[in-house]
Amino acid sequence: MIDFTINGIEASVEEGTTILDAAKKYNIHIPTLCHLKLHDLNVENASASCRVCMVEEEGKNKMIAACSTRVKKGMRIRTDSIRAIRTRRMMIELLLSDHPKDCLICPKNGKCELQNLAANAGIRSLRCEGERRVCTIDDDSFSIIRDMNKCILCKRCETMCNEVQTVGVLTDVGRGFHTVVGTVFDRPMHSTTCTFCGQCIAVCPTGALTEVDNTADVWDAISSDKTVIVQTAPAVRVALGEEFGMEPGTVVTGKMVTALKNIGFDYVYDTNFAADVTIVEEASEFADRFKNGGRLPILTSCCPSWIKFVEHNFKELIDIPSSCKSPHEMFGSLAKSYLAEKLGKKPEDIVVVSVMPCVAKKYEAQRPELGNSGNSDVDIVISTRELARMIVDSTQDFVNLPDSSFDRFMGQSTGAGTIFGSTGGVAEATLRTAYEFLTGEELKEVNFTALRGFDKIKETTVNIGGTQINVAVASGLGNARKLLNDVRDGIKQYHIIEIMACPGGCIDGGGQPYMHGNTEILTKRMNSIYNIDNKKHIRQSHKNPEVLQLYNEYLGEFYGEKAHKLLHTHFYADRSEI
Repeated sequence: MIDFTINGIEASVEEGTTILDAAKKYNIHIPTLCHLKLHDLNVENASASCRVCMVEEEGKNKMIAACSTRVKKGMRIRTDSIRAIRTRRMMIELLLSDHPKDCLICPKNGKCELQNLAANAGIRSLRCEGERRVCTIDDDSFSIIRDMNKCILCKRCETMCNEVQTVGVLTDVGRGFHTVVGTVFDRPMHSTTCTFCGQCIAVCPTGALTEVDNTADVWDAISSDKTVIVQTAPAVRVALGEEFGMEPGTVVTGKMVTALKNIGFDYVYDTNFAADVTIVEEASEFADRFKNGGRLPILTSCCPSWIKFVEHNFKELIDIPSSCKSPHEMFGSLAKSYLAEKLGKKPEDIVVVSVMPCVAKKYEAQRPELGNSGNSDVDIVISTRELARMIVDSTQDFVNLPDSSFDRFMGQSTGAGTIFGSTGGVAEATLRTAYEFLTGEELKEVNFTALRGFDKIKETTVNIGGTQINVAVASGLGNARKLLNDVRDGIKQYHIIEIMACPGGCIDGGGQPYMHGNTEILTKRMNSIYNIDNKKHIRQSHKNPEVLQLYNEYLGEFYGEKAHKLLHTHFYADRSEI
């Protein structure tokens, strides 16, 4: 142990501990900006570039960065000295000196970490104005806006993109003062191998990286004479409450439905219903491949970022993912066919809005192959954060709203549909149904707990009809890369693989409330997902009465011709221009 003092307190920490972590141990807050521990992934952004965490070591002339300096025996650290306070204030002022002053209209207004630091430091004026970089705003993609005029070179996004996700799109471009975080040859994001997972947005402390805002399109649709249908993903209901000061993981399903109806949507449905449909189709596809010698393993296809990742990086495996559309796309397809007939509406007179935890869904909805007869399956996608803003705009007191229920025909769901929101959930839901499809026997224990939790790669083996079925789950694209390399090289053999682009799954989607690397928040969201599942009377997708009604009335047999037409798609060996 290393003995030292901090603000006059006798302290002791393990060797190798930074001053920043030592201060946290003794409940001393040191402001940071560039520093961030990313999701307990053993990845830490510690570039020490912002210098906001400067502290004083008594008896030394120079100030030191708390995030990158290890505690040494006998150190006497002051975080509260006048010199330390003034130095940190100056660092913040320097960052502000060449930063745009459009805070009132910035998408990160109120949630900008630089803005909050300036407010906490009581900065009301700047002693100097610096030269300004002038960068072209990249807003050509359907998902992400990149405004490098607001970049502070903290490198959080680079660490996330390169080390965690291993996508490698973002890097330093230029020299000296003119350095910005950009793409190779300054190409727009949609022309790179970006998967639009949005994890760069999730860690960006300013408004340099934000999602495309589609709320105006939603308001326009509601104001039109078209029938506007909204669906909500499973992960949204365990995170939305955070935007209104509620405890992370609070299940707000009923309040959310009420809020959506108050906003003016004609019908409010549950994407979980479509998740159940996805499982019926995916489990049928797996059973067909397994029985008839088809290509295995089957890979889940619910995550559009993961699908774009495999299209770019594993072209030789492009025929392995399930051909199933993602749940919200399945819902959109059914809304403009099955539901349209029930409502007596033409598909072109229906607008489908998806509320998703994911900004990649914005991109996905624009893929031209995801539609029928010239109509897109899904017309508009908004994130959890965008929905929260719409609720505020409509002057609703969200916390005190009464509960309402989803509309029928496509609003009933099972526990299996709910667990899609967390890593391992799709694989578990698939097993719950595939077991019975393959054996014809009742599955007595539906919990596959080995697939739960935040381990980077999870593996288990399940005995189905005397055959050992090997299952693997990866969350985070860097872990997906490791897993698929092993599959491609013949090191590992699996029957079923689930991959989610975001670490932890959809509960940590790029469109969810910001959680700044706090895994306790993720854990609470995950626990709530499984609590919903446990409380459901029906926990297997193929037993959903409304799903069975859909097939009996409209689709015919599972994995049949009509189901293929409406619910399945195809992927590309190179997809870079959408």
